[in-house]
Amino acid sequence: MAAPKKGRQGTQGRPGRTLALILIAIVALTGGMFASGHTTPRLGIDLAGGTSITLQAKNEPGQKNAINKTNMDTAVDIMNRRVNGLGVSEAEVQTQGDSNIIVNIPKGTNSEQAREQVGTTAKLYFRPVLVTEVSGADAATPSPSASGSSSASPSASAEESEKATSSSSPSASATSQGRVVTDALKADPTPSGSNTGSESAAASPSASASADPATAKLQAQYTALDCSKKTVRAKAGDGVKAGDPTVACGQNSQGQWQKYILGPAEVEGTDVDKASAVFDTQGAAGWKVTMDFTGKGGKKFASITGKLAQNQSPQNQFAIVLDGEVVSDPYVSQALTGGTAEISGSFDQQEAQDLANMLSYGALPLTFTEASVTTVTAALGGEQLEAGLIAGAIGLALVIIYLVLYYRGLSLIAIASLLVSAVMTYVIMALLGPTIGFALNLPAVCGAIVAIGITADSFIVFFERIRDEIREGRSMRPAVERAWPRARRTILVSDFVSFLAAAVLFVVTVGKVQGFAFTLGLTTLLDVVVVFFFTKPLMTILARRKFFAEGHSWSGLDPKRLGVQPPLRRTRRASAPVDTKEA
Repeated sequence: MAAPKKGRQGTQGRPGRTLALILIAIVALTGGMFASGHTTPRLGIDLAGGTSITLQAKNEPGQKNAINKTNMDTAVDIMNRRVNGLGVSEAEVQTQGDSNIIVNIPKGTNSEQAREQVGTTAKLYFRPVLVTEVSGADAATPSPSASGSSSASPSASAEESEKATSSSSPSASATSQGRVVTDALKADPTPSGSNTGSESAAASPSASASADPATAKLQAQYTALDCSKKTVRAKAGDGVKAGDPTVACGQNSQGQWQKYILGPAEVEGTDVDKASAVFDTQGAAGWKVTMDFTGKGGKKFASITGKLAQNQSPQNQFAIVLDGEVVSDPYVSQALTGGTAEISGSFDQQEAQDLANMLSYGALPLTFTEASVTTVTAALGGEQLEAGLIAGAIGLALVIIYLVLYYRGLSLIAIASLLVSAVMTYVIMALLGPTIGFALNLPAVCGAIVAIGITADSFIVFFERIRDEIREGRSMRPAVERAWPRARRTILVSDFVSFLAAAVLFVVTVGKVQGFAFTLGLTTLLDVVVVFFFTKPLMTILARRKFFAEGHSWSGLDPKRLGVQPPLRRTRRASAPVDTKEA
C-alpha cells in the first residue's frame, strides 16, 4: 500500500515543473515571433485586400469545343498549384459560368508574381534555330549569337563554345535566309551544313519567294520583325501551329533583343516530366533550370539534338520557346541521350524559380485573357472583422460572468487558462504566416471564437468532476486527483471529435472554409495542451492553499453550497477510531 501512495505524492509534487515547462514554451514562441519580425498574423484577401482577376478562356487555333468542364477544372487545378508553388496562401481559384475563372490573390509576398503566372499558358516548344540576328535598335551594336549565353546539358567545352560563338555571324544575309527558310519547309526540319557563297548567289530572295509563297511570307515577317518593341514581340508567332516554322524574339546575355526564324517544334512542354531551379556551384552559369524528360520526350530530345549536332552555327542551336518567346537557345555539339537538360543563361533566382514553377505544373489546356482586374480593399472585411470581434468579446464576457457567478474562485483558473490559450493561438498564427503561408481570414476568426466554447467546456468538465468528488465527502486534494482521470477521458474524447470534424472539413472543402477548419483544429489541439500542462497543474497547486482546501464560501468548492451533509470524511476520521480495513 505504501508504494502507490508514494507514486501519487510524486505526481502531485511536480505540478510546478509542468507549469514552468509551458511558460518556457510560451516565452520561446513569443521570442521567436519578435525575432522573425512577424508580430501580427498574415491577413487574407477579405481582411488585407488584394487583387481579383477574371480570366476568360479562348479556343486555340484549330480547336473546337475545347472550352468544357474537364479543361476548365484542369486549368483551375494547375493555377492553384502554381500559386501554391510561389508560397501565396489563401488565394482562391474558381470557375464562374462556362468560360470564366475568378482568381483572388491576397496582397502580400509574391502576389505580383502570382498574378503574372496564374493565367500564363506556358506553352513550351523546342524548335531548331534557322536564322538569328540582333533586332531593332540593338542591331547597330554587333553582338554574338545568343548561343554564347546558353548551353545544353551535357554542354560542350569552353573552347568549343568560343568557336561556336565566333563562327556565328551577328546577322544573316537575305540570300542565306531565303535558302534556310526553304530548307525548313522540307520533310527534314533541320537543314545540314552551311550555305556557301555560290549557294547564296543561286538562291535569291526573289527565287525563294516565287518558288514557295509560305517561305516568302515567313521571310517578310522576319524582315519586318522589330523585337525591341513590346507590342511586336507579343504578336510574334501568334496563331502558328507547333508543326509550322515561325518567327520569335528573345534576349541574349547582353540584354539585346534577338529575332529568329525557327523550324517546326520537335519536342513539346508535355514531354518535360519535372523542372527545378538550382544554383550552379561548379561554374559561372549562376541560376539555371534543370529538366527531366519523360521516356518518350527523352527519345525525341535525343533525336533532335543528334541532328542539330551535325550542323554549323546557328543551325546547331535549338530554341526553347515559352509562350512564343525564346528563353534560351543553347548550341549542341553531340546528341543528348540522358533524358535531362538544363536552361542556363542570365537568370536570377526569381526568374529561374518562376520558369521552373510553370514548367513543373504543366501547360494550361486553354488560352486565357484577362477580362478584368479589380483591386479589392479591406474596408468591407475590416467592418465585418470588427463586428465579429465585438460579438466574440460579448460572448467571452458572458462566459466569464457565468464562470464567476457559478464557480467563483475556480473562475480564476478558467480565466487564466483562457488567457494562456489566447496567447499561444495568437503567437502560433503569427509564426505560421511566414512558415507555411497561413493567412487569417474571417472564417478563421470565427473558428477561433468557436474554440472559446470548446476550451471553456474542458474546464467545466474538470471542475464538475472535482465537485462530484467533494459531494461524496472527500477533501480537496484527493478530490482533484481522483477527478482528473475521469475528466481527462471526457476531455480527450470531446476534443478528438472536434478535431476529427475539423480535419474532414479541411480535406473536403476549399478556399475560406479551409481557414475555419484549420483554425478550429489548431485551437482544439491547443486546448488539450493548455488543460494538461496548465489547468491541471495549477489546480493541483491551488488545492493545497487554505482558501480552496478548506472550502471557502467564495472558492466555488464550499461543501455546504454543494449539498454535502456533515460530518465529512475528514471530520469523521478525526473523531472516530480508525478502521484498519478501511485504511
